[in-house]
Amino acid sequence: MGKDSAYYKEKYRKQREILDKLLTQLPDPAKELVEYKLQDSALSTLQSYCYDLRMFFTYYLARDDTKETSISEIDYDVLNNITPKIIESYQKQLEFTEDGELRMLKKSVARKMSPIRSLYDFHYQRQNITNNPTRLVYLPRAAKDKAIVRMNSREVKALLKAVSTQSCFKRPRQKSYKKKTKQRDMAIFSLLLNTGIRLSECIGLDLDDVDFRECSIAIVRKGGGLDIVYFNKDVKKLLKRYIKGERAMIEVNKDSSDAEALFLSIQGKRMTPDAVERMVRSYTSRVIPNKHITPHKLRSTYGTALYRETHDIRLVAEVLGHENINTTIRYYAAFDDDRKKKAAELINMTRKEDVDAIDDNEDDITMKGIEKAEAITVEQEEYNSIIKDVISFTDRAAKMKSSKK
Repeated sequence: MGKDSAYYKEKYRKQREILDKLLTQLPDPAKELVEYKLQDSALSTLQSYCYDLRMFFTYYLARDDTKETSISEIDYDVLNNITPKIIESYQKQLEFTEDGELRMLKKSVARKMSPIRSLYDFHYQRQNITNNPTRLVYLPRAAKDKAIVRMNSREVKALLKAVSTQSCFKRPRQKSYKKKTKQRDMAIFSLLLNTGIRLSECIGLDLDDVDFRECSIAIVRKGGGLDIVYFNKDVKKLLKRYIKGERAMIEVNKDSSDAEALFLSIQGKRMTPDAVERMVRSYTSRVIPNKHITPHKLRSTYGTALYRETHDIRLVAEVLGHENINTTIRYYAAFDDDRKKKAAELINMTRKEDVDAIDDNEDDITMKGIEKAEAITVEQEEYNSIIKDVISFTDRAAKMKSSKK
């Protein structure tokens, strides 16, 4: 059950095996950082760290001005001698091609530069090195404020109707295939939309993780901790129907770790993240073509709906399993703008008669200004007319004087 299940044990074993292999491809200073972060970081995160650090050191060794020839030669002295210019050059190569074309978005560059900054900060704080070039270089940081892509209530209803009726599939072959997984698909959509659990938490569920008496599931959170999440009666009904129906008809290898999986493919294997992604897109691309809806967007839809219903940011953070409440605030507290707009209409300390009086006064001022402007215009026209007459008279007098001569 939970992280003690065969699935999670096998998953951890494979991830640790990959990480250990990657560590052999890194210099000792990088190994120290990764091993330190093993205390509180996910193995998948550390794998990305290894890939990014290996890429940086490969770039460094390929430079013409580099004396070292292998990664094993990189030690504290080498880290000390890497200049801000080298860091900037690497960052530029990540972002642009030799022709100056964009190769990578800034947020992707920021993610790849983050392990390098962490490496230098780690060893600088421990006084293993005396220079920290990353602090002398502008390193992009991933943008934190991004709009949440989610579905509204109308789109959710349309989506669930499409799943339950298969109405979005036109070809007979498609309908025939989807009919075999209709109960499973409906159970997955309903579970994700009504609990907000992550995709990884969903596919990691085993049959004994579901407690129908308490209407709850035991899930393994992102950091590896066990958590209990509750679901409603509709989800309970759909899960039971799937387990007793489609799932009972699937042949499973009882000796494999997939035997106890809650959600299975037609082939009797535990559903993978890619399989669920494709399943979700097969419906959403037809029902909501103007939005790129992924399993994570179903989680966002739930989080948004829960916050708008309760306005309790701590409850949302707890239910979604956010370790840092600032993450929840960043994504969901923006919806407080709706409440702020309502507040502007709820309190009004200005009397209507005072507003009308100001408006009337402004009208008086405006009319007086117009009348004054019109009067000035008339005076100007009269003046211009007099000037014309004077010029005309002067010209006639000059001609008469000339004729007499």
